Amino acid sequence: MADNHQDRGLKQARIRRRLKGHRERTGSRVRGRIPPTTVPSFFTLMNLFSGFLALIQAAEGRFENAAWLIVLAAFFDLLDGMMARLTNGTSLFGVELDSLSDIVSFGVAPSFIVYMYALGEFGALGLVVSALPAICGAVRLARFNVNFAGVEKKDFVGLPIPGQAMVIVALILNAEWLDGLPGIDTTQIQFLGPVIIFLSVLMISPIRFEAIPKPSTELLRREPRRAIMYAVALLVMLVVPRQGVLLILLSYIALSIWRTFAEAGHALRAGNEKEDAKASENVSESS
Repeated sequence: MADNHQDRGLKQARIRRRLKGHRERTGSRVRGRIPPTTVPSFFTLMNLFSGFLALIQAAEGRFENAAWLIVLAAFFDLLDGMMARLTNGTSLFGVELDSLSDIVSFGVAPSFIVYMYALGEFGALGLVVSALPAICGAVRLARFNVNFAGVEKKDFVGLPIPGQAMVIVALILNAEWLDGLPGIDTTQIQFLGPVIIFLSVLMISPIRFEAIPKPSTELLRREPRRAIMYAVALLVMLVVPRQGVLLILLSYIALSIWRTFAEAGHALRAGNEKEDAKASENVSESS
């Protein structure tokens, strides 16, 4: 009996020593070094918080404030990616958190904003159209996470969800200017509906959109025209921020669509030429 009690006491002492050693090791590690995912995750959560504030502002009818909060969310979204690369803090947790934040700030919030801003007055049709940015945005993010998460890419398949959100809020921020143009009323479903449908379809389309490269001297040396084009776009957005953002985004979408169809046409012509050459060879051999 005494031996059993002694053995039990020794086992408990060993367990306590192991637990103490584990606490000391993990405690010193936590105190000595901040995990690399902390900084990117902070900016990701600020993105989410900005989207939440945008929902509140839209519910209270402050649509311009809501639009600027989506712009702020996009800024935080840009920062979290930069910080993840700088701190080597890319992780599966960060990818999932980023997607959850993006669907709120760039999917649900824009859908709610356009519903409260104009489309809510058009019954079931307005409700369905308003939901498209959130629905197609969720599909876009899920497809990206399954196929390309964690991979550096030169282009994206489908319009990135922050891009469509920025177009929507740019329309609201430029509503006074746009409504002064002939045939445009940003509060009518005849104008806003097709725009929302078009942007939503672009998100789940196979059209390729060029990824904006990180500014560097290497980019300037290797592709000077491209670097100058980005610099001019940035200057336009700084000089006339409201109209500039809208015009640059629309130009980006138009050029991406043109490039995709031009590449498809080139590939089709190359395929036809190859088939014609093969047919000519067969005719020559048979003769």
